[in-house]
Amino acid sequence: MLLFLFLPKLPPLVETFVDSTVLSTLVLPILYSFLYRPLNKQIKERLEIEKELRLSEARLAYKAKELEKTMDKLQQAPQMLLAAKMSGLGKIVAGVAHEINNPVGFIHSNIEYVTEYTRSLLKVVDIYQQEYPHPREEIKAIVEDSEVEFLRQDLPLVLSSMKTGTERIRDIVLALRNFSRMDEAKIKRVNIHEGIDNTLLLLQYSLKLGSETSGIEVIKEYSYLPEVECYPSLLNQVFMNIFNNAIESLEKCYSNQNTPADTNYQRSIIIRTQALSNKILQISIKDNGVGISEDIKQQIFVPFFTTKSVGLGIGLGLSVSYQIIVNQHRGNIQCISQAGKGAEFIIEIPFQQ
Repeated sequence: MLLFLFLPKLPPLVETFVDSTVLSTLVLPILYSFLYRPLNKQIKERLEIEKELRLSEARLAYKAKELEKTMDKLQQAPQMLLAAKMSGLGKIVAGVAHEINNPVGFIHSNIEYVTEYTRSLLKVVDIYQQEYPHPREEIKAIVEDSEVEFLRQDLPLVLSSMKTGTERIRDIVLALRNFSRMDEAKIKRVNIHEGIDNTLLLLQYSLKLGSETSGIEVIKEYSYLPEVECYPSLLNQVFMNIFNNAIESLEKCYSNQNTPADTNYQRSIIIRTQALSNKILQISIKDNGVGISEDIKQQIFVPFFTTKSVGLGIGLGLSVSYQIIVNQHRGNIQCISQAGKGAEFIIEIPFQQ
């Protein structure tokens, strides 16, 4: 580098030529090799990194969308499972109801004739006793053995109870058919009170309405309502699930360790219906059972959540009910409850879908 200091000064034109020549032949390639190439390499590397990031983001977005679809399918799985189960059960119920209805119909229709025939025969017996007040000893013996007077009083009662029994069977068969509603898989306009009543009829054994000691009182506070557009069989399933939960809660209250101190305690389920407006229907089902604690109440609509012992429940009833009300009927369902103070389920659905 010191050698340049001792060289003679060149003319301006030559100096300019030398400067430009040196700059183009020596300096620029050096600058390019030391500055531009590394910078170009860094730019390429950065572009590659950005490209990989965009591809990664696209892959993550795709996987997130697939995961969302899978979650939707998992959330719908309980409802699909119940729908398949109810479809198979509905076919069986419809077949059994049809088979039961035929013989019961024969018995019920013939009871009227048997009752009429019995009256005629007893009338004949009365006339014979009037015309022959002193029959022979053989006839007296037969009359005493047959207990004619007892038959005269008891036979009409037996026929009446048989008629009541066949009417009860026919009501249950009709309730089974209405509950399953195999012919109403689509949206239809129905009387919502009939669906509630049919469901309660199927649960009478559990309600034990005729028992004075352990019966559950059902109080109906129905308002006048127009017909509702809904999926009848699905809505009946919601009523069934909520009633079953209320009955189980009241059964716990009746056990020895949970019986309230008040000796006048009467287990009850109160059903209220009302129109909040000309568009919204509200159904309230309230019990005075053991209630639901706050931590459990926050999870009751979660699929497969249950407080029952293994084998006694799989935790799908209320979660499926939530999906039926919210997803199928564009409505809302909520639970209002405190431990020891019963529970109230409030359902709101539009009159028209």
